[in-house]
Amino acid sequence: MKLLRVGPPGREIPAMLGPDGRPRSLADHLDDIEGEALSPASLDRLRALDPSALPALPAGARIGPCVARPSKIVCIGLNYRDHAAESGLPVPEEPVVFLKGCRPTGPDDPVPIPPGATRMDWEVELAVVIGTRAWQVEEDEALSHVAGYAVLNDISERAFQHERGGQWTKGKSAPGFAPLGPWLVAAEAVPDPQRLRLSLAVNGRPMQDGSTADMIFPVRTLISYVSRFMELLPGDILSTGTPAGVGAGLRPPVFLGEGDTMVLEIETLGRQSQRVVGGTRA
Repeated sequence: MKLLRVGPPGREIPAMLGPDGRPRSLADHLDDIEGEALSPASLDRLRALDPSALPALPAGARIGPCVARPSKIVCIGLNYRDHAAESGLPVPEEPVVFLKGCRPTGPDDPVPIPPGATRMDWEVELAVVIGTRAWQVEEDEALSHVAGYAVLNDISERAFQHERGGQWTKGKSAPGFAPLGPWLVAAEAVPDPQRLRLSLAVNGRPMQDGSTADMIFPVRTLISYVSRFMELLPGDILSTGTPAGVGAGLRPPVFLGEGDTMVLEIETLGRQSQRVVGGTRA
């Protein structure tokens, strides 16, 4: 089952991808894809629907972020050995946790350059979407709290992140810095989240090519670990780190500029494409 949200920003309609690849409206069955709509009982009701009987939505319509209004986006830094190495940092002994303080945007929405940005960078990541409250959970039960998985581009402004003091969140949180989707793929369709290929290209040049098998801390460990410090609530997003190939890791470094295009993909979970634009999002 693949869930998505279709329509203009702020007016998206919840939908399910039909067998013909067309989005089918779920507006008669739930208000939006968020919170308790991602609970096991709610997802079971959606699985029981016949997608071909649902109203078809227009082909080519904008796809929004596949989850609306998460209470938080929790991110993990340096979770691939090759990325830690290219960053010149030691492999962490515990997961590096930070928050991303922006709203998710659509997988193909433009990414605005924030004022003062000079070192914008890309990071393809596996996003884990929580379906049931996780607090103090053990690793062996952690995956039972997952509603599904999606693609997230953890866009970063490295100067804000590393050169302005304090913690990483301020380099991760500008409007447009969390493209999410195109779909939320239900957990049962991803029996092993540690066997997924990730890739990202900039202007057609391959930059990242990795596998979630190379995570230092696997998904089950991350959910359990983060739940020791904060509640993970239905609809929350846990972004699990990126493999090597970010712009800051190149010699010399390469950063994004106006007109650049990122294309990223995770097998089973779909493909994103964003163009970098000048100005800021309202």
